[in-house]
Amino acid sequence: MSLMNAPKRYLPTFVLILALSFAAACRVTVGDGQPAPRTIRVAQSGEADVIGSDNVALQRAADMLRPGDTLVIGPGTYTMHNSLVLPSGVRVQGTVGETILLKSDGVESDLYEDAGYGLRQLTAVDPAGFRAGMGITVLDDEQSSGWGVTVTTITRVDGNTLFINPMTIWDYLEQQHARVQNTFPILCVINAEDTTVEDIIVDGNKDHNGYLDGCRGGAIYLSNVRNVTVKNCVARNYNGDGISFQITEGVRILNCESHGNTGLGIHPGTGSEAPEVRDCRAHDNGQDGLYLCWRVRHGVFAGNTFENNGRYGISIGHKDTDNLFENNRIVRNGRAGVGFRPETFKNSGHRNTLRNNTILDNGNERAGAGIYIAPHATGIVIEKNRIAETRTEGRTQRYGVYKVEGAGEVRRTDNILEGNWEGDYHEGPPLEW
Repeated sequence: MSLMNAPKRYLPTFVLILALSFAAACRVTVGDGQPAPRTIRVAQSGEADVIGSDNVALQRAADMLRPGDTLVIGPGTYTMHNSLVLPSGVRVQGTVGETILLKSDGVESDLYEDAGYGLRQLTAVDPAGFRAGMGITVLDDEQSSGWGVTVTTITRVDGNTLFINPMTIWDYLEQQHARVQNTFPILCVINAEDTTVEDIIVDGNKDHNGYLDGCRGGAIYLSNVRNVTVKNCVARNYNGDGISFQITEGVRILNCESHGNTGLGIHPGTGSEAPEVRDCRAHDNGQDGLYLCWRVRHGVFAGNTFENNGRYGISIGHKDTDNLFENNRIVRNGRAGVGFRPETFKNSGHRNTLRNNTILDNGNERAGAGIYIAPHATGIVIEKNRIAETRTEGRTQRYGVYKVEGAGEVRRTDNILEGNWEGDYHEGPPLEW
């Protein structure tokens, strides 16, 4: 029965049904029927969708998100007992300079017995301080870094038994000091795409936590992601790496700062394709400012500052090929401004270009170079850079470009080299740092 042919007594009902249906459709869908984007707010007080001051509140809000939504995290310090994991297709926005994710004080215990592969429960010698919902790392002295450690979550504590999910991924032996510690990556995007994070400070509270390196941890950590952007964020004071991204495509790290971390400032690796790190500052980190790990290719690293890091400003190594480093300032790092790590010929960092960079005052009391090229990197282009030692006292940048015997082709064009007091360009044996 059509509306035109309906008896008059049915007209009010038809009109009401049509009006309600149209209104509902307008409220919940846009375009081709997709849900309309929403803004979810989390705050420590006042009006918000979620009220709280720890990772539980943040994760509750993140779990409400669907593609197209925005999560706004209000000002304040949020205590992190576990990771905040963000989904695909969302934008997460903090308050500039005021939204801080602070790692809780860590706890640690030896394990009473071996913890083999595939376990979902552990026996702690001292379970005090551990609780359900807490993020932990399982490790021993043999498997204490890289992909061999297990990062998981406690689901229940019963006496000395910690129940966990997911399961352990390795064997951890009592004779190798098997142990569990409350460490984890803090702000995470994992198995996701098209996510943007802005204006958040992540503080790792390094003086009160154990070490966890960038394969499985970091203040800001991305793993197995595509087209993820981190913008205007700060990663600081993590006992490990500041910003780490592994197994990625098209990651963009823009106008971020990474400092005071015991490990690496910014750590792309494990097959990260076409990353962009632009206008960032990585300084005063224990190891390298920018560390290209394994198979970082076709990246652009431009307009950054890498300063006062313990080893290299930029470190390039295993199959890290076809990258551009342009308009960066690389100053006062502990070994060299830029270092190519020793690799076999097949696995070296070939065809990388350094252009228009300022590379000053790097090195230590034993050795120092602006650019250090170990075997067997080849196809290296060094053009239009300023590579200089500018100090009158405490001069450590002995060489402008130091090529280790066995390295391949290095093309040098239109560089300005000054004050490198043992040579602007030198070929010789490996330096002893």
